[in-house]
Amino acid sequence: MRQVTVRPENAHQTELLRLLRDEGPVSRAELGEAVHLSRSKLAVELDRLTEIGLVDSRGLAASRGGRRSGIVGLASGLRFLGIDIGATSVDVAVTDARMVVLEQLSEPIDVRHGPDAVLAVVLELVGKIRSGGNAVDVHGAGVGVPGPVSFRDGVPVAPPIMPGWNQFPVRSVLSQHLDCPVVVDNDVNIMALGEMHAGLARSVDDLLFVKVGTGVGCGIVVDGQVYRGASGSAGDIGHIRIDDEGPVCSCGNVGCLEAHFSGAALARDATEAARAGRSDWLADRLAAAGSLTSADVAVAAANGDQASVELVRDGGRRLGLLLAGLVSFFNPGMVVLGGGVAAGLGHPLLAELRSVVYRRSLPLATGNLPIVLSELGAQAGVIGAARMASDSVLSHD
Repeated sequence: MRQVTVRPENAHQTELLRLLRDEGPVSRAELGEAVHLSRSKLAVELDRLTEIGLVDSRGLAASRGGRRSGIVGLASGLRFLGIDIGATSVDVAVTDARMVVLEQLSEPIDVRHGPDAVLAVVLELVGKIRSGGNAVDVHGAGVGVPGPVSFRDGVPVAPPIMPGWNQFPVRSVLSQHLDCPVVVDNDVNIMALGEMHAGLARSVDDLLFVKVGTGVGCGIVVDGQVYRGASGSAGDIGHIRIDDEGPVCSCGNVGCLEAHFSGAALARDATEAARAGRSDWLADRLAAAGSLTSADVAVAAANGDQASVELVRDGGRRLGLLLAGLVSFFNPGMVVLGGGVAAGLGHPLLAELRSVVYRRSLPLATGNLPIVLSELGAQAGVIGAARMASDSVLSHD
């Protein structure tokens, strides 16, 4: 894979490139109006971006009463990699300049096997995509991992469900292998970016993206930008204590939200219900499969199993109570619910969450607040990771 290091040279070029990425090919006249540049200055910047290979011409626009303006767009050959490492699977995709997924591959993994094993799978998937011709030249790669990340250093920091990953140099290792700039962040942050770029939150500047999967987290978008906090741990709601007498969490504390409601917590509680005789459906499934998962709870609830319905309602209530406080505090324009467990539980979980938040948060904060399920599914993470890479590469800084 050949490294491509071309970058914009000033703030005007950065603004032009990001407009073309987010809005698509437009005429020079429309670009000039959007960035408030004179015709001569705009021509200089666009000609330079064309010269260095970041912009190309797309013909002529319709006449606006005079000479027809040329249409410009991001170079058709620009490519970005989006890498979404989860607790139980990894997704790798290559996108074009506008974050349209050209090819995506997925592979089951166990993040607890450590960085060497997991990153070997990542590189194998990238190699398969490259062999198809979609990622020969890559301008940048974005990576999401399921734990706290020092965004500045590109390393996970004491991730509870990722033994062996603490301070592992993910950014530098992948940059060397991929031969391109790499940016690393928490997985829920890249999902929030993906939702904002290509999902239901495209027109929303202030967003909470709540992920319920193996773990629980919240991506915070403020004025169109991901808010990471002073050290990168903003939004780690899964480790907020909600019960002083609750179960021990993977982080070592007691009573965290994640210990009560997550993929692992649902599997634990479903197993307990099956063994205690509270659910014939779960007991039969446990006897047949040897273990239970959150997906089993979702299927059982959909089939009317009362114990499973109660597990979903209880989880939604706990998450809703915490989220109600966040909504009153932050006043987002939208709340998006995503992640594998949330997708599996679907509308029953969403209904419980809405009921609690709308009832418990301030009316001014919830009067026009949509709370919705993500429609991007497994593409949220890879699109967001690629978008994060493009934010870095299409910047003069």
